[in-house]
Amino acid sequence: MASKKVEKRAKIKRRIRKNVFGTSTQPRLSVFRSNKEIYAQVIDDVEGKTLASSSSYKNKAANGKSKSEAAAIVGKELAEKATKAGVDKVVFDRNGYQYHGRVKSLADGAREGGLKF
Repeated sequence: MASKKVEKRAKIKRRIRKNVFGTSTQPRLSVFRSNKEIYAQVIDDVEGKTLASSSSYKNKAANGKSKSEAAAIVGKELAEKATKAGVDKVVFDRNGYQYHGRVKSLADGAREGGLKF
């Protein structure tokens, strides 16, 4: 049985995903946060394809940094990959997490990298 915390996040996630949908012109920037790492993807929901992705797990620059600093680095790297793929505008999907801490750092890093949302 899932904990109340997980159930609450799932409920918030469903509420967000009702309104947030990525198209080819404005894809969805989805964030997943584990206890140790942070992952982000730019997704075209119409075609069901991931256009760009980045994570603190595979990013060498994020090693040895605090979690928030690593999230900002991941956001910048994701923005670079997305602009190479021809994406400059995205819809932010916080995936049920609070817009605070690592999620906010990732979003700010993506904005610094050139993504608009």
